Amino acid sequence: MVTEVLPVPGPQTPPVRTGRRGGQLLRLITRDRVGAIGLVIVVLMTAAAALAPLIAPYDPTAMSNQRLAPPGGDFLLGADEAGRDLLSRALYGARTSLTVSLIVVVCAGTIGVLLGLLAGFYRGVLDAIITPATDIMFSFPTLLLALAVVAARGPGTENLILALVIVFIPSFARIVRGTAMSVRREPYVESGQAVGLSNTRLILKYILPNSVAPIAVQFTTSLAYAILIEASLGYLGLGVQPPQPSWGSMLSSGKSFMEISIWPSVVPGVCIMIAVLGFNLLGDTLRDVLDPRLRGRSSR
Repeated sequence: MVTEVLPVPGPQTPPVRTGRRGGQLLRLITRDRVGAIGLVIVVLMTAAAALAPLIAPYDPTAMSNQRLAPPGGDFLLGADEAGRDLLSRALYGARTSLTVSLIVVVCAGTIGVLLGLLAGFYRGVLDAIITPATDIMFSFPTLLLALAVVAARGPGTENLILALVIVFIPSFARIVRGTAMSVRREPYVESGQAVGLSNTRLILKYILPNSVAPIAVQFTTSLAYAILIEASLGYLGLGVQPPQPSWGSMLSSGKSFMEISIWPSVVPGVCIMIAVLGFNLLGDTLRDVLDPRLRGRSSR
C-alpha cells in the first residue's frame, strides 16, 4: 500500500506565527546534498513539462518514415516505432504524468485531510466509520486497488484520476487523524475550549497547523507514487489513452521492439526513474528538516 508518514509522537507546541518561512525551509533543503539533488530534479522536470510546447523539437504525434531511428541526426533521443520523436514525446509525457499526479494528490489530500480532522477531533461515530473504512482500503495493494477501479469503469484519464484519488485518500486521513488525536489533548487546546472557542476555530488554529509538516512530506512522496502507478496503469493500457503521450504507454509500445531498438523503452523508463527519485529524495529531506529530532542528521 502507499507508504505513509506517521505523525511525530510526543508533546506538541501551539502553532505560532513565527513558524518556518518558505525561505528558511528552502535553505534547510538546499543545505542537504540529497535534498538539493531532489529539488533540482523536481524543478527541472516541472520546468521541462511546463515548457514542453516551446522546447519540444517536434509535434509528439507527428509520424515519419524514420522508424526506430537511433539517437542523433534528426532525433536527439531517437524515434519510436511510428517514427515519432522520443524527446518530444518524453517532454509531453512529463506534462501528462505531472498533471495527473498533481490533480490526484491535491484532491486526495484535501479529502483525506478533512476526513482525518473529523475522525481525530470529533471521534465517536465519525471515527468509528472513517477509520475502519481507511483500514479496509489499506488492506488492498495500491496497484491492485487502482487497477480494480479503472477496470470497472474503463480506461481513460478521468477514470485514472478517480482511481488514484481513492487509493491515496487513506494515507492522508490516517496521518491527520493521528495528529488531531494527539493535539486535541494538549493544554492549549483545552484552554481554547474553556474560553469558548468553536470547534472550527480550534481545528483551524491548532489542529491543522500542527499537521502541516507530515502533510507536506506525504504530499511529496505521494507524487512519486502517483507517477509510478500512473505509468504502471498506462503500461497496461488502462491509463491515458493514445495519441496523448504518457511514459507508461511509451514503455508498453516500445517493449515489442526491444530486439531492434532499445530507445523507445529506455527513454520513458529513465524518465520515470528520475521523476520518482527526485520526489522521493525531496520528501526524505523534507521529513528530516521538518522533524527537529532528525534535523541534525540532514547534512549528508
